[in-house]
Amino acid sequence: MKKILLIMCAVLGIALGANAQKAQFQIGYGGYTQMDATDMHDGGSMNNAWGALTAGVNFKVAPSMYLGASYTFSSASYKHSDDANAYYHVIMLNGRYDYYRNSIVTLYAHLGVGVDISHMADDDWSKNKAYFAFQASPLGAEVGLSRVTSIFGELGFGAQGLLQVGARFNF
Repeated sequence: MKKILLIMCAVLGIALGANAQKAQFQIGYGGYTQMDATDMHDGGSMNNAWGALTAGVNFKVAPSMYLGASYTFSSASYKHSDDANAYYHVIMLNGRYDYYRNSIVTLYAHLGVGVDISHMADDDWSKNKAYFAFQASPLGAEVGLSRVTSIFGELGFGAQGLLQVGARFNF
């Protein structure tokens, strides 16, 4: 896991040096995540998670390309116990390619890879387990509300959800 984090930091450092003046912060919510669809809780019967909250930063490294990092949080409960829960912490390196743009709307594709640290806990036990996490969203749309603020929506699959919506802030 240390190797993955070091690689993510190195790539992010390269992106910062390449074009540091174009930073974009984002927050979003996505439903039906990779954690719901796959066994990322070490077995057991789970209720569906409530979704996933994501915060991230992107840096423009080319006219149509962004690189950045994100953190996603989600949780779910075990069906057999009211006190047993799984908490998902996902750290990903993200890339975004804008394939169509006009003065208001931008269409793009988004790909993210990283690690999910699942923390399973009950009254008398707890454990952590790491899993491969990804997000593949071939269809994303961003609508500019002003020079600083925009809203976005993405269709895809992964740790950030099948449908993710949110806001971005340009600095």
